[in-house]
Amino acid sequence: MLEPLVAKLITRAARSITGARSLWKGCSPQRRQRIYFANHSSHGDFVLLWASLPSLLRKTTRPVASADYWQRSMVRRYLINRVFNGVLVHRERKMTTHKPLQVMLDALRNGDSLIIFPEGTRNPDTGLLPFKSGLYHLAKSHPQAEIVPVWITNLNRVMPKGRFLPLPLLCTTIFGPPLKIENGESKEQFLERSRDALLALDPEQA
Repeated sequence: MLEPLVAKLITRAARSITGARSLWKGCSPQRRQRIYFANHSSHGDFVLLWASLPSLLRKTTRPVASADYWQRSMVRRYLINRVFNGVLVHRERKMTTHKPLQVMLDALRNGDSLIIFPEGTRNPDTGLLPFKSGLYHLAKSHPQAEIVPVWITNLNRVMPKGRFLPLPLLCTTIFGPPLKIENGESKEQFLERSRDALLALDPEQA
């Protein structure tokens, strides 16, 4: 049972390198089923967000990650499956029956919380890319889950693409007020509102 020890070491390392401040604005770290959605600029995004949660919440919060990336080596497979208990999504749709949302729906049905990145890919630039529709479908299928925006600051500077060693810079995870799909709200309206709610947490946009 090395996984709890490995998880503790990763959490401490993430907090040490980044300074890992967590600001809860509009919600608190409670034991509720949630879908945390965040901006995506680095492969370390979900690690920092996961490490920012209290240990009790980390046990039931599963990051959604690319199977293409995390299955490339034995170490990555061990970390994503045994330590983070991640939900792996295959980006390449090789079969017409492939349903990438199904594994996320199964996790929510099991009572787990999720960490997702609705931009769908890393965005090293400022601002946000248009959101994919998955966030809407998850929220509609499981209305009991709170939809919580989380803005991650500076992580793209700590571990920019192509860099092997991280830079010790202060990072912050900012948790905003939960969202729900409103009556009569369309997919496009909800995704735009969710995107605006996430951008509103960016200190540089203030």
